[in-house]
Amino acid sequence: MKKLWLTSAVLVAGLALGGVAHAEIKVGVAGPITGPNAAFGAQLKNGTEQAVEDINAAGGINGEKIVLETGDDVSDPKQGVSVANKFVGDGVTLVVGHFNSGVTIPASEVYAENGILFITPSATNPKVTERGLWDAFRTCGRDDQQGKLWADYAKANFAGKKIAIAHDKTTYGQGLADAAKGFMNADGIKEVLYEGVNTGEKDYSALVSKIKASGADILMWGGLHTEGGLIVRQMRDQGLKTVMMSGDGITSDEFATIGGDGVIGTLMSFGPDPRKNPAAADVVAKFKAKNFEPEGYTLYSYAAMQIFAQAAAEAKSSDPKKLADVMHSGKVFKTVIGDISYDKKGDRTTVDYVMYTWKKGDDGKITYFQN
Repeated sequence: MKKLWLTSAVLVAGLALGGVAHAEIKVGVAGPITGPNAAFGAQLKNGTEQAVEDINAAGGINGEKIVLETGDDVSDPKQGVSVANKFVGDGVTLVVGHFNSGVTIPASEVYAENGILFITPSATNPKVTERGLWDAFRTCGRDDQQGKLWADYAKANFAGKKIAIAHDKTTYGQGLADAAKGFMNADGIKEVLYEGVNTGEKDYSALVSKIKASGADILMWGGLHTEGGLIVRQMRDQGLKTVMMSGDGITSDEFATIGGDGVIGTLMSFGPDPRKNPAAADVVAKFKAKNFEPEGYTLYSYAAMQIFAQAAAEAKSSDPKKLADVMHSGKVFKTVIGDISYDKKGDRTTVDYVMYTWKKGDDGKITYFQN
């Protein structure tokens, strides 16, 4: 009997090992798949899906197939926590997301407590990585880096101009506006208006009236494309020529769809356009073959999956904490948005924000062009 038990144990162990060799890695992608910010959800979802498809076609992660699950947080913090908890229950170990900083921060607490490693392609608030979490990383930069660019640009280009600041009261929007304000004030530039508005509204005439009364030449907008587009349109409707300056929250062509011709001349901070990176050429072609323009954070999401795969290859493991150790080690990852390495917080060691201007292209389409 004892001999039979040992034989059975060996058989069970062999089956277990065989199961590991053919195991699946569950990855989640989370963002606003529906709702007013669905354009950004599509960027995260499509970028991650294409990366999973390509990695699986090349043999998966350490020979293990990736199975992708999508979570719709609708840009709502409570829903983001629900998505995070569902991922936990479903056995997800790696996450690309979330989009909004205000959703990423509470969801990240769930991930940290349950052994899930995440990379956000787009959550720029410093708090994402400033809380000492073992599992927090991003492929984007931070609001303080972006706000510094706004202040430097204002100092160099807006001498004698009146600057108003408005934000959407969110972790991201107000965080970016406050960062820009702080750096500007330190440079001796004082805004003529500082105002917060509510997301989801359609009528911003009260804000536009205050901008008009302030005589502002420039409006620094901390917020997303939907509200930003409405504010621009309503400024133009009231005859204001005030130029908007905003950040990565308007990197969707829907900004022009909402704002119309009035968005022409809008300034926008974002990283160098990854679509122009030679390392991204083949991937960009795949997206366009599927009639999807890989703008904004699409390639940042693709890069997150590349980092997971390369970290797993280095660690010779799919254990999230071992991947995090590799990612914190200073290793340089080759991605479609360029080389990326991380500091101990999970922030990129090099980030170059640049300025764009929204213009009408030769094809008549209004979109953003790097200055």
